[in-house]
Amino acid sequence: MDSRARTQLALGLFLILIAAFLAALRFYPPLRALIPSFEWPMWVVIAGGVILLIGLLVGAPGMAVPACIVAGIGGILYYQNATGDWGSWAYVWSLIPGFVGVGTILAGLLGQDFRQSVRSGLNLILISLIMFLFFAAVFGRLAVLGPYRDYLLAALFFLLGLWFIVRGLTRSRRG
Repeated sequence: MDSRARTQLALGLFLILIAAFLAALRFYPPLRALIPSFEWPMWVVIAGGVILLIGLLVGAPGMAVPACIVAGIGGILYYQNATGDWGSWAYVWSLIPGFVGVGTILAGLLGQDFRQSVRSGLNLILISLIMFLFFAAVFGRLAVLGPYRDYLLAALFFLLGLWFIVRGLTRSRRG
């Protein structure tokens, strides 16, 4: 059986199990006590876990990438819902490439090209963190750094420049 057929089979089985559980809730309402009462963003995080589980069941390690994206966005929504800081979307979106990086590393651990996955995943995480700090500094949201926050933008550009120099030197040695 090819991977596409396994994916469809696992997804179909999963949906049938959900339908059976929903039908059981209609026939026997006390089953609702089994469902934990989460804040709504936790269901987005759980959806990411379900995507990862489906990927593991069908042997598709690449499903770790969308699973981490969905779970990461769920984590952002959880933070925003808990704090009421919905304006943080102005800069917090820049964490999404980092979620892709985490998913890429996880896919490498689960069976894809490990060395390449870790390398590209770490690059995405680093770029995401730099973007996050840059946009958070631009929008004035780094008050936690105290009096040093005014130097953050200069430090970010310095570190980014240093990263490009080191990366360029290491590539020229390999080539």
